Order: sequence, then structure tokens, then C-alpha cells
Amino acid sequence: MRDKIVENLINKETRRQANTLDLIASENYVSSDVLRALGSVFTNKYAEGYAHARYYAGNDVVDELEDLTKIRALKLFKLSPKEWSVNIQPYSGSPANLAVYLALVPIGEKIMGLRLDMGGHLTHGHKVSATGKLWKIIPYAVNKGSGQLDYGEVSGLAKKERPKLIIAGYSAYSRSIDFKKFQRIAKSSGAIFMVDMSHFAGLVAAGAYPSPFDSADVVTTTMHKTLRGPRAALIFSRKKYSEAIDKSVFPGLQGGPHANQIAATAVALKEASEGAFRKYARQVVKNAKALAETLKKNHWKVISGGTDSHLFLVDTWARGLSGQEACELLEEVGIVANKNTIPFDTRTPMSPSGIRLGTPAITTRGLKERDVKTLGRLISEVLMKEGKTDVIKKEVARICKKFPIH
Repeated sequence: MRDKIVENLINKETRRQANTLDLIASENYVSSDVLRALGSVFTNKYAEGYAHARYYAGNDVVDELEDLTKIRALKLFKLSPKEWSVNIQPYSGSPANLAVYLALVPIGEKIMGLRLDMGGHLTHGHKVSATGKLWKIIPYAVNKGSGQLDYGEVSGLAKKERPKLIIAGYSAYSRSIDFKKFQRIAKSSGAIFMVDMSHFAGLVAAGAYPSPFDSADVVTTTMHKTLRGPRAALIFSRKKYSEAIDKSVFPGLQGGPHANQIAATAVALKEASEGAFRKYARQVVKNAKALAETLKKNHWKVISGGTDSHLFLVDTWARGLSGQEACELLEEVGIVANKNTIPFDTRTPMSPSGIRLGTPAITTRGLKERDVKTLGRLISEVLMKEGKTDVIKKEVARICKKFPIH
């Protein structure tokens, strides 16, 4: 690379990733094939419009690529093209969600989503997000005692408020979602039912988590979490909503799609259809369960009591440690996590009461339950300041060396 400054930064980041254990639930490692597609000559092409209806010439190959990617996306989730459509052009998850709302919910009408501090996502109606400014948000919460969804309360709120759209699928909720119950709630209140499966899409593809497609009207997802793809997003919709959503994505929100992202998405979707990926996704869940149980045995409070997915929250403030402090202590020894609010948090988002831990990235490296239990013990020792930092650093380095990023 001629730009030695950027080359140096790439090399530094490569070393950082190689020498740390990544427990951030929304991160993963892509294959060399995904990287190659992302950095391909498709970067050079402007393809405004949709396949076979472009505003620029020279898009025959991009049309082939977009058709292929749509076929792969529908096939991966076992969807009939007679009933479902998929838009593969959203640049990322946030504009994908925004596109759905703009297509299906008039400005100022009601959208119902889980509160951010309860495990929801910023784009599900938080006040600092455009979604919270353009629509009237009806927030729902988890049960204070169990930390889990109370479908009775959700149903009562939906019948009272009658929102135009109800969202399920979250960024920090560890338990399986009963999509059929949500479908009944939406139907009884006259709402469209949308699922944001960005976090658990790879688990759904592998049969390691319940599928939302039998119940939902619209399903959005990013590609870069459990699907091990590029920073991109997909919008699946039942046919009656597809035309409005397509117009909302383009020309409503975006110009030309990122064809290189679409190429990388196509590669990731093919990889996710293979047997090795299904084995991987099931191991992700096994590892998350093992990590949560190990921390519980070391007297850490796991929100909702455990996990059915790839992530969970830990209440660190219960033992006098803020989420910010916990992350700093972990990063010092080479373990990377993220601070996170917990349900009914009394602290601020910048210094919350907990941390979020996820297993997609470490599972990609090859760790299994036995290794994860060792990691859980190390996490506890770090947070309780029971072990020597240098000794724990060496143990983390040993794990990184034993399980390199391929």
C-alpha cells in the first residue's frame, strides 16, 4: 500500500484483533472471501435503481449479482418468492429500519418497541433517534422480577394504544422470543408485526433460534453479527408491503447501492447455507450458555437468569463495579466487551450498571464450552481483582494463540 500511514493502522488493528478475545455481541470475523468481495471492483460501479431498472448503463453484471443475492437470501431462510420479497440494498441496519417505518407508518403515528434500556435498539424509537422524533413511540418493558418479556403486559398495552406497527427483536435481550404470541398481539390490535433479527439472524438460519418468518409481516437484519457478513442489511417483507418498502429504500432514503457490499453479502449468505455454519451457530449458543453459567457459579447476576441465544447481560453494579469500569478492567488483560444498561438501571448509559457479553466472535475462532468456562473464570477474577493481571494477560494471550483468527 502506498499510503503507509493507513497501512500501519490496518496492521495495528489486525494485531489488536488477533491478540484480544472479542466478547462484543455485535461483532464477528468475516472470511477472506467476504473481505475479497468487499474490496472488489464492484466498488467502482454506480448502480442507482433496482436490477433491470437502472439509471446508469453498464450494470448488467451488477444486475446478475443483485438477482443472485436475493435468491440466496430467500433460500437461506426457506422463504417462498411467491410470498416474500427481499431488499438487499440498505447500507446498514438503522436505515433499513427507518425505511420500513417510512414505508408503512405515517409520520406522527404510533410505533411500539422495547425500551433501549430494557434491551431494545436505538432505532426502535429512542428519543435521541430520528425514529423517536418522527413517530409517537409506545415503549414496552420487561418484567422487573424476571427480566423477561411479559406478553400479557405487551398485549394490554397494544390493545390500549393500538399502534400501527409493533417491533420485536432486540440488541440486549437473551431469551427466545415467542413470535406467535407477538403475531396474535399485533393482529388483535390491528398492527403490522415487524421483527428486527439483526442479532440472531445467523442462529435462525442454522435452526438454533426460533424463526420469525411464520409470524412476522416484515423482518429486517444486518449481516455483520451472527451471519458473519459485511456491514450491510436486508429487509424481508410479505409481498403486499414490498413495493412501498422498495420505494422507501430507493429513492426515499438512498442513492446508488454499494455493489461491493452486496457482493460480500452474497458470499456470506452462501457460507451461511453450509453445514459448517450450522454447526458453528449451534456452538455459539452452547458457548453463551456455558459462559453465563460459569459467571453465575462465580456469583455474578446474569439478567433473566441465563440465555437462549448468543448474548446476555451481567449486573456488575450489584458487586460495586460500573459497566464502564468493568470494560476497562477486562480490556487491560485483552478481553473486549461493551458496557450496557440493564433493565430498570439507575445509572447513566455512559456509566451503566452492567456489561453485555456475546460469543459469536470467539466461537468463530474455535473456542468451545471448556475454553469458554476458563474464560468465564478469568473474567470473574479480573472483575473481582482476585488474580494477578500479568498472569491473566498471559492466559488470554495463550488462548488467542491457540485459537487464531483465520
